[in-house]
Amino acid sequence: MRPFWYLALAFVTLVGCGGDDDGGTAGGSGGAVGSGGSAAGAGTGGGGGINVGGTGTGGGGGSAASGSGGSGGCGLKLTGTVRDFPVSHPDFEDFTGNGEKGIVQATLGSDKKPVYVDQTHQYTTTKANFDQWYRDVAGTNQAFPFTFSLTKNGNVYTYDNGAFFPIDGKGFGDEGNPHNFHFTFELHTEFIYKGGEVFNFTGDDDLWTFINGKLAIDLGGVHPSQSGSVDLDADAAKLGLEKGKTYALDVFQAERHTDESHFRIDTSLEFTNCGEPPK
Repeated sequence: MRPFWYLALAFVTLVGCGGDDDGGTAGGSGGAVGSGGSAAGAGTGGGGGINVGGTGTGGGGGSAASGSGGSGGCGLKLTGTVRDFPVSHPDFEDFTGNGEKGIVQATLGSDKKPVYVDQTHQYTTTKANFDQWYRDVAGTNQAFPFTFSLTKNGNVYTYDNGAFFPIDGKGFGDEGNPHNFHFTFELHTEFIYKGGEVFNFTGDDDLWTFINGKLAIDLGGVHPSQSGSVDLDADAAKLGLEKGKTYALDVFQAERHTDESHFRIDTSLEFTNCGEPPK
């Protein structure tokens, strides 16, 4: 299927972070935290970063910008976890359709994983099988860190990959397909809510976005490209948001069927960490 991400949020300055990426054009090990942050020093990255948390110096080749608050920041590079599955897994390749809401509960689990609604669903098999999607299970999946780099695109920063196959040739391999199509991706980061942000997503297959541990976008199931959005101001009470505070953003995606894979993010969230590699 064709995952296509689209996040659009009110513009704030971002900061570059270190780590290997997929070969994108932006990034580097990032700029230093500015006067509003807790550290100082020159960045060392090739692509450079934009400072958040005060005035400061960007990474090599980057630029400086002023910001407010926070003791750190992240924006040009974010790291998540890709888990490869064999085509024989019961939840992969066997389904096609138009998606299904309500596969996961409205609140993130205490382990920061989606909680499966344990009843019959069109595009999943059992709770036990679903619980493998975002957890390391020896012999069932293999986990890899995936770092993607955003580049400046007007008032937002963008990652746009029209052939999003982050683990070709890895894990269980491509299994006779032109790419490795059977994987999940999860991202855990945090952002400062300043007001005015919105979050839009378009793509397939499954996508669940949690803000402050609460389900904000539900595009579950195997399906063609679909869109969902959340207005953080309009939903602030439901999501428990207060301006000036830091909240978790947890994103869970699955690519479960052969064909195409497109991954795009357009964002201006003020991230305060760079995500989490596999543990």
